[in-house]
Amino acid sequence: MSTNKVRIGVLGAARIAPTALIAPARDNAEAEVVAVAARDRGRAAEYAAKHGIATVHGSYEELLADPGIDAVYNPLPNALHAQWTLAALDAGKHVLCEKPFTSNAVEAQTVADAADKSGLVVMEAFHYRYHPLAARLAEIIESGEIGTLKHVQAALCFPLPKFSDIRYNRELGGGAMMDAGCYALHMTRLLGGGEPTVVSAQAKLHKPDVDRAMKATLVFPGAHTGSLVASLWSSDILKITASAQGDKGRIDVFNFVQPQAYHRLTVRTATGKRVERLSRRPSYSYQLDAFCDAVLRGRPVLTPPSDSVRNMTVIDEIYRKAGLSPR
Repeated sequence: MSTNKVRIGVLGAARIAPTALIAPARDNAEAEVVAVAARDRGRAAEYAAKHGIATVHGSYEELLADPGIDAVYNPLPNALHAQWTLAALDAGKHVLCEKPFTSNAVEAQTVADAADKSGLVVMEAFHYRYHPLAARLAEIIESGEIGTLKHVQAALCFPLPKFSDIRYNRELGGGAMMDAGCYALHMTRLLGGGEPTVVSAQAKLHKPDVDRAMKATLVFPGAHTGSLVASLWSSDILKITASAQGDKGRIDVFNFVQPQAYHRLTVRTATGKRVERLSRRPSYSYQLDAFCDAVLRGRPVLTPPSDSVRNMTVIDEIYRKAGLSPR
């Protein structure tokens, strides 16, 4: 492996990759996207030409066997995350895997165990977590400024009326809780500072066992409560918010997922109200920095497989509480 650069291969000609990886890599001296593979070689070649990627592979296996690749970006459908992350580890590649990490907690634990044994970096792509905004939220809560936590909540709702989208396909790990909900839960866990128990959950269905919206209530070990809302198609057309209520104040944040586009952090206490705004640098760029730091210098990441197992465990329980089966 190059000692000063991480050479990355992309599994699949994914729509998210240009934003999540290819563009950030252009501005990162330690990262280079060197290859792409797709089941259709022609599609991969077209994608490579469009995005300036040097090498095209006609299969995922071929890409994993490429000795010129140090790491793999896995943006495949949810149901394929575990299979191809495990295959990448077997091939000796580090992995940046899109969220949700796997289809369920059992798969997540299998991948986590394999990652531990391999000594390779495996990181779930919760890019928002690497932006200074997320760190600032945790810092305010930990400082005691808003006092003892009483309730935390997060919502990620957006309209996805294209019902042929794979996010409505159960076999591919679809569902609102898997897509938008994994973000809302992850943020609720960050604010809540622990691992919650699911008290109740209610789903709105697109078709049997596929949720288009999900609500859940939680309780944390510190006895404070939590709640989340996630939807791909519901009366909550667009909502990207999070908040934490303490006995001395409250914080509210708008657009925790894509803070580079626009965000607002509001802090209210007895001394008054203030609004904070942090970096407009893309969260994906911070994420790639962290991935390269981990691969090149062995630094820990904020979203390791152990965290992914915890997130997927709660997702599974939310599905059960809603009367649905985990993916």
